[in-house]
Amino acid sequence: MILIIGTIPIILDMYDDSSSASEGEEIGETKEIAQSLACLTSQNAYHVAPQLLYELQVEIFARVPCPEYWKLQFLNKQFSQLLKSSEIFRTRRELGLVKPYFFMLSRSDRRWTMYDEDFKTSQRLPKLSSGVSFFSGDKETTCVGTQLIVIWRSEEGIRVWRYELAMHKWFKGPEMITPRVMFASASHGTNAFFAGGFTISKNGVEVVSIVEKYNTETKTWASIPPMHRRRKLCSGCFLRGKFYVIGGQNENDENLTCAESYDEETNSWELIPNMLADMSLSISQAPPRIAVVNDTLYLLDTSLNELRVYNVNTNTSKKLGTIPVMAHVTKGWGVVFKSVKDNLMLIGASFNRLHSRKRGIYKSCPSPDMEEIHWEEICCRGGSLNHYILNCCVMLA
Repeated sequence: MILIIGTIPIILDMYDDSSSASEGEEIGETKEIAQSLACLTSQNAYHVAPQLLYELQVEIFARVPCPEYWKLQFLNKQFSQLLKSSEIFRTRRELGLVKPYFFMLSRSDRRWTMYDEDFKTSQRLPKLSSGVSFFSGDKETTCVGTQLIVIWRSEEGIRVWRYELAMHKWFKGPEMITPRVMFASASHGTNAFFAGGFTISKNGVEVVSIVEKYNTETKTWASIPPMHRRRKLCSGCFLRGKFYVIGGQNENDENLTCAESYDEETNSWELIPNMLADMSLSISQAPPRIAVVNDTLYLLDTSLNELRVYNVNTNTSKKLGTIPVMAHVTKGWGVVFKSVKDNLMLIGASFNRLHSRKRGIYKSCPSPDMEEIHWEEICCRGGSLNHYILNCCVMLA
């Protein structure tokens, strides 16, 4: 349905029947606003200040489900510019309408899929025409702002692609200052941090301590001070306002139990020894599976299929029980462990589906004070999903 205010078309209903109940509530609120605006005739609409009309448009569109935004670019140049300005997403944050979306690529897929937080709806992303080598090479993904950043090793070198949710399109670059893969990454607001990894040149592979920051608004990279240790296959997160880089392997392929935290205010790194001292580390295992809920860090001990909670004050961790997926079989590879709002999300080959090789999706609301965690299984109604996930990240939009 399209409401005409003056000469400006406004899309009110751009969702399909598969939308979740919460999205239906958003649409309901949108229609209420639209009804209050409907009294404006095409004649008296001309007497409304242009800025007021613009603000009304932004507030209405902010209540439309995010997967529908890209359609606005086909209306006219004004709406296309509105999308590019990110004003709609800023308004969503101000109104408390931000929702998490999972972006995943499984072993059997050739396209990314976006899922809502309850896995009730899904949307396939456009094809990324990057060649067969893209699906066989090393890849890293990070969500920052409303962009999905994909960095992978191809025959031509290490390349960067970004998917912009507002436009529903893939764009090349911008390239990293020092291209590399197998790094730790985490996002905070409009910035994403990338630490460590290894570079590839004619002289071979080099593990580095380099750190760079990417800004979504300027689409530029900036260097920040390097870490104390060279490391690859490490993991990153934001904890208590600092960027943490945890575990990984050094230039001699030795497992690291230390971590480091970066403070933007002091522009410096602090080395944290023995942070993973209680974990079971093995050769060729996946980077540490970590997630932060309510400023508390949770870790998977994939060798033992156990969940741990980290105490930042004592630099120790304690067990919270076992997990319902077979992380030990693949040494953590193919397993998704993320935080969404107050919950931990876990995706992988389920013990209950051993012979069917199907994935299980589980969530739990953790607390550092609990003795044993309990998991609730989620039914995925938003499309098929392989049990082995190559890449996954969460976007808040």
